[in-house]
Amino acid sequence: MRYPRLACGVAAALLASACAATGTTTTPQAAAQETAAPGFLAVADQALAPGGTLNLQVHIDSGAATGYDPQLADVATTWQLLSLSYETLVTVGPDFSVQPLLAEKWETPDDRTYVFHLREGVAFSNGRKMTADDVVGSLKRLLASKGVWAGQLGPVAEIEKDGDDRVKVTLKEPYTPFLAALANVPAAILPMKEIDDKSVDPATTLLGTGPYVVDNHRQDVSWTFKRNDKYWNQGKPAADTLNITIAPEEAARIAALQNGGAALATLGNVDSASMLAGAKDVKVVTQATTDFYYLMLNSLKPGSKLADPKVRQAIAIALDAQQIADIALGGKGKPTAITPAGLPGSCDPATLPSAAKSVEEAKKLLAEAGAEGLSFTLTIFNTEPAPAVAQVIQQNLQQAGITVKIEQLDEASWSGKVYGKAPAEFDAALSWFAGYADPGMVTKWWNPETAGFNAGFMQPDKELSALIDAANKEKTGQRAQALAQVCAKADADAQMIPLVTRPATVAYRADQLSPSLYATEGYGNVLRLVADARVKKSQ
Repeated sequence: MRYPRLACGVAAALLASACAATGTTTTPQAAAQETAAPGFLAVADQALAPGGTLNLQVHIDSGAATGYDPQLADVATTWQLLSLSYETLVTVGPDFSVQPLLAEKWETPDDRTYVFHLREGVAFSNGRKMTADDVVGSLKRLLASKGVWAGQLGPVAEIEKDGDDRVKVTLKEPYTPFLAALANVPAAILPMKEIDDKSVDPATTLLGTGPYVVDNHRQDVSWTFKRNDKYWNQGKPAADTLNITIAPEEAARIAALQNGGAALATLGNVDSASMLAGAKDVKVVTQATTDFYYLMLNSLKPGSKLADPKVRQAIAIALDAQQIADIALGGKGKPTAITPAGLPGSCDPATLPSAAKSVEEAKKLLAEAGAEGLSFTLTIFNTEPAPAVAQVIQQNLQQAGITVKIEQLDEASWSGKVYGKAPAEFDAALSWFAGYADPGMVTKWWNPETAGFNAGFMQPDKELSALIDAANKEKTGQRAQALAQVCAKADADAQMIPLVTRPATVAYRADQLSPSLYATEGYGNVLRLVADARVKKSQ
């Protein structure tokens, strides 16, 4: 996984763009923070009149495979879009604290019991009042679903009404991430009456309590959202209409910002900021996230050398995460362990066993495994900065005598190859996790019996799974040692190797838009605060 070797010296083309980008984002990011509240990159100007149309551009519309049922949504790009129409019992603040949303408060009479008091006056966008039955039904439906998020709710024993406006959840045993797990879109409260009577299919129809309703959708082309006039939160949303264009090519998003066709866009290339440096009224900010890139090594492929733990450990030792962050991410990412860097209580990746070892030790492990001259194919998606990350990985492993061929696919083809068969047919693959809001949550994906998506390429490690479960029983503030054991064991297992955090680059037109943006986002949702955004109507 990780650490120091070169810094800005491998892959000259990458280096040039990375170093250029590092220098050009400082001024606009600082400018945005000068007027923002603590924990925010920007805060919408409430003095601006509400109303108007907000034009956004994002790179992918990833709902085609599973539809738009939030309980089946397993990627952050889908969460962004669904969060405009769906809401959860709780949410997270800029410091990752759990805050009220559809539940105005909750009580924990003991470490296994949660009693949620539902907010008054909440209705779905069809006008029907949200009830405790909707909450109970939604959470039970999630637990019974095949969605990956069911595993994040932990050991739920019972969900029941506790009066007309209360819901009680009882756990089988303490589970510290429970509230944080309720804060993400897959745990949204659904219109269970309509789902049960089959008048609404959540795979195709968005009917939630959120600030916007879908007016029009063309898969992989565009979304149009209109204000939800039944929305419970008075004064929101500020903008009447959201037009979201799906623009897979980064150049198209940059051009839309330059010519005013988009008021806000998400970007991937580390050099995009430098390309926008001369654009009048365009601000570029880097939003830190708990998301992180990781390398998957297929230990189930018949005949693969990657099934040998010594080979996987050698790869982990040879990887230099700081170099990946510096070159491929323009210095914006951070090396991370299995617990996302930046979350309170996360492990320090510099203390992991692989971090203290040298390339020579990696070569020795390869020799012991009979894997000198190892070569394999690294399958990646073509969205930046993944190709840049892959090239640095290739250079890192070359120093240990490992040859890496990079296979670059569009995201749909990549997903089919990586997740389409069990056992999977790829050698190694690059991906990224949304890191969430509790340091123990993403560790659960290292147990393929919980995650499911990685069962085609990853063997369960019973010891690691037991350590993960034990760490998630520990109270906040008392988990450091337990999480450190999880990090060290995952480091030794090395079937999925954490690399670096994945910052989000956001650019917006200051002459068209006054947005609100967290400085650090825990669920990969750049659009989390879009209901606060104010359109400057003179444009």
